[in-house]
Amino acid sequence: MDKLDIGKFVEQAIDFITDHAGPVLDGIAYVIDLVVDGFQTALLAVPSWGIMIILALIAYFVQAEGFRPGFTKKGFKKAIGLAVFTVIGLFLLFWMQYWEETMETLALVLVSALIALLIGIPLGIWAARSSRVDQIVRPILDFMQTMPAFVYLIPAILFFSVGNVPGVVSTVVFSLPPAVRLTSLGIRGVPGEVVEAALSFGSTQRQLLFKVQIPLAMPTILAGVNQVIMLALSMVVIASMVGAAGLGERVYSGILQAKVGLGFEAGLGIVILAIILDRVTQAMGSLGKK
Repeated sequence: MDKLDIGKFVEQAIDFITDHAGPVLDGIAYVIDLVVDGFQTALLAVPSWGIMIILALIAYFVQAEGFRPGFTKKGFKKAIGLAVFTVIGLFLLFWMQYWEETMETLALVLVSALIALLIGIPLGIWAARSSRVDQIVRPILDFMQTMPAFVYLIPAILFFSVGNVPGVVSTVVFSLPPAVRLTSLGIRGVPGEVVEAALSFGSTQRQLLFKVQIPLAMPTILAGVNQVIMLALSMVVIASMVGAAGLGERVYSGILQAKVGLGFEAGLGIVILAIILDRVTQAMGSLGKK
């Protein structure tokens, strides 16, 4: 029996897309590159101390609001602790002279997460409101989540060459599933009696969605936001293999040059950034429960 060469069909499909959808791919690359450059320029244009203060204030107020009503002394200490950790962590990165790389990584994460959420949340809402869409989307999401992360780099680099664009595209694909799953889960988890009560009072489907289902599902949706950001950060590091800038590029250089110190310093920067983003988005999730 002859071998079933699935890889050959995949290569033919990629060649077909590359040959016939060149202008579309160029347009996507141009827009993504423009947005990433805009985010990076904006972050680097602000003085480092300004970024530290802004992120520390965001961390404090998000964490503090997460404890209202009944804001306790313990909640105040936790909010202050997160703000202080944010300042110390960012200052450490500045002191190690990784500030530019940190802002580049933050810009890539924000752009990738934003695109993933703009696609994933509406798709999750659609899947929650249509069983047929859910049946179609679910196996695709299973496939996306079980596929090794490095595999996403292959079509991305074939479609978009090297640089930030294939890094963003592969990151979006890798981090998209939690946004869809948790949005759908949150909306489907709204109690049936609440939905029936809203409909009995004359709510339209649009009012039901935006005034009942989404507000009640917000904690679960925000948990999806947290997962998307964390996955985006992990994939941005891997995307350095196709030319994505930032801390991941330093980690990759450390691996190639066998420089343990370089890799450890850049890895420490990624850990600090991950903790800050994780704690802030977790606090947003607790805020959504209020």
